[in-house]
Amino acid sequence: KAIIESINAETAAFFKRDYEEVIKYFMHTDYTFHAWNNADGTYSATVGWQAINEKLRNYIKDNPVAAGSSSHPKVERRNMIYKFYSSELAFVTWDQYNSDQEMKIYRISKETRIMEKQDGMWKIANMTAFWDYKNLIPVDSLK
Repeated sequence: KAIIESINAETAAFFKRDYEEVIKYFMHTDYTFHAWNNADGTYSATVGWQAINEKLRNYIKDNPVAAGSSSHPKVERRNMIYKFYSSELAFVTWDQYNSDQEMKIYRISKETRIMEKQDGMWKIANMTAFWDYKNLIPVDSLK
């Protein structure tokens, strides 16, 4: 439950472009990893908190959303699988449906996180997201 709460909070903050909130949910270490693919076929992969922090800050600044709104106001997760390696380390994977701002279509992504517990809070040590930019799913068709 605490892991999904951290994942939900980080995702919501990122889609609302709330930098100060987003960074609370990441490990600030030299081994923290952040990767995703882009609609143009390229990818972004960054290792180490200093580089990730700079990339996050710039992305949020360069891709704003209106105050109080979200780039993806509805997110649905399915097929969540958890693997605990210890009481402080877990791997999580799932399918994520990300609505557009108008709530008409979803873009599906395959997500993974390696979560590490720090000071009693689950934080992201590794975030990977692969989005399908071609196969759009009408919001009303997801059952």
